[in-house]
Order: sequence, then structure tokens, then C-alpha cells
Amino acid sequence: MRPDFCYRARDSLPEFPAGACGVDEAGRGPLAGPVLAAAVILPIGVELKGLKDSKLLSPPQRICLATEIRAVALTWAIGEASAAEIDALNILQATLLAMQRALAGLTQAPTEVWVDGLHAPSFSRLSRAVVKGDQRVTSISAASILAKTVRDAHMIHMADLYPGYGFERHKGYASAAHRAALQRQGPCPEHRRSFAPVRALLP
Repeated sequence: MRPDFCYRARDSLPEFPAGACGVDEAGRGPLAGPVLAAAVILPIGVELKGLKDSKLLSPPQRICLATEIRAVALTWAIGEASAAEIDALNILQATLLAMQRALAGLTQAPTEVWVDGLHAPSFSRLSRAVVKGDQRVTSISAASILAKTVRDAHMIHMADLYPGYGFERHKGYASAAHRAALQRQGPCPEHRRSFAPVRALLP
């Protein structure tokens, strides 16, 4: 699915318009759990301390920043595509579906949609895909924080439902401990059976 416009990291960006929405995802790479997307519309000119350095923040600091983002946002929403949907659609299409669901959850229609990465979901308004957008556009950075913190909380909950995999630590990513647990216990319903390390363990 091609975006209307795609801005590479070296490209200069146009001015971010009032009422535009930032969108980002969390969880494309893990072996387990859903892929989540967040959509955020922020007031123009809002400043959020720590947002530009969000990758350096500790999990508690990210949670505090997510709380601040929700408090100042004009509207925000989360969309999800499950592990089963990822297996049925493929990870790219499932990610775009999660983004569409997030956009559908907004209480205010965005004037434009700016998405981190190479692909933007189909949308009735102007869509832009921005490479490294989470580092270049405030609203996309805010969406990145919301998506990650919500997904992390989901995977911590999944650790209670499916003990022994260590979801609370690695959040479903392919760590050595996670791979060892997969070998020991086999996949659970949250595992993505279309991903090679999981598929190899299926009967």
C-alpha cells in the first residue's frame, strides 16, 4: 500500500499543519503479541520534555511521559492487530490495519496523517510517510511513546496469562531467554505462527 507522499530522512519536511495527526506503531518485530498503533493530534507548538530523547528514557519515565501526552493531546487513540491477524494478513498489512483502527478511534478528524516509516494506511485525507518520523515530528514521537507503553503493559498482562515465557521482560521479542522458553514449552496463543522461529516448532 503506497503512501501519497514519502519523505526520506534526508528530505526537508513541510510545516506540520494544525490538526494533523501523528501515527506510529510498536511491536512489528516480536515473535509474540499484537502489533499496536497510536494516533495523536497535539496542539500546535506544544512542548513535551524528554520527547526528543525518548529512546533514552527508562520504562517508568516513558510511562510518565505517556501520561503527559494523553493530558495535553486534543485527541488520541490506540489500534491493535492480534497475533492471529498478523498470521492471516502478514505483518505489514496487520500494522496498517492497526493504524487504520487507531485513526478510526480519534474523536477529531485529522487534517492530515503523518506516519513513521515507509508506508501509510489508506485514508480519506492526505497521508505522508516519514522515514525516521519518530525523531523528526513531535506528534509522531508522541504516538511512538503511547504505542510502546500500551503494548508493554499488554505484554506484562500476557505474562500472567501465559507464565514461563518471560513476556514481562522481553515483551515478546526474540531474546535468548524467549527462544529457550519456546523450545521448552512450545508456542502459546499469543505467538505469531507465521514467524519462522515459531513456525519451526509447530507439528
